[in-house]
Amino acid sequence: MDKEVLRIVIIATGLIIVIIMLTWGYLKDRQSQREMDLEDGTEPQPQSVRNEPLPISDDEYIEPLGPAIINSSESYYSSDEDDENEEEDFSPAPPRIATPAIIQFCLVARAEEGFNGLDLIRAFRIAGLKYGSLKIFERLDANQLVDFGVACMVEPGTFPSGHLDTFYCPGIVFFMQPDALDDALAVFDDYVETIRMLAVELEGDIWDHQRKPLTEATVQAIRQSL
Repeated sequence: MDKEVLRIVIIATGLIIVIIMLTWGYLKDRQSQREMDLEDGTEPQPQSVRNEPLPISDDEYIEPLGPAIINSSESYYSSDEDDENEEEDFSPAPPRIATPAIIQFCLVARAEEGFNGLDLIRAFRIAGLKYGSLKIFERLDANQLVDFGVACMVEPGTFPSGHLDTFYCPGIVFFMQPDALDDALAVFDDYVETIRMLAVELEGDIWDHQRKPLTEATVQAIRQSL
């Protein structure tokens, strides 16, 4: 082999060896430094973690995540199921409405001819409603005081005392006055249950105070206000 080529090969080999030795020394120094940091109880902080709080608004801040949280054996992030539960827990509650002075629902007949008087009397008896001096039906408490009333949807709102077989009305109106009751919440529950029972017996549709189909959301909103 030519001496010049041999010298170049020797120089190149030497450079490769030097590079390998420098790389090995660099890696060894980093490993030694890391072991010293662990012995001192400190860990290098990831560059991606900021130490200052992140401003959200003028009054609210999110505290930065420290290295102990990042390297903890317990994951900082919750599972998808936990996230769903957390979203449910922090979902805004429905707005609280003011207690109505009078709670009024209607039961409207599905049949074109309306409710027949005999069917009404039979259903009212099943529900425990009494025919009062005002010629409407009433729910009476243990002291014979009126909890709520049921009137005819047609003026003057009264039910006849006779000839019920020829009497028809398109619907009936239920009303209660919460402020006049000792336990408005209990009466309201009975009120709603009675209307729903009569809706089944008489085959009618329940309307709210706005003459729209009564929803569970409306019932719960009123119930929460009592």
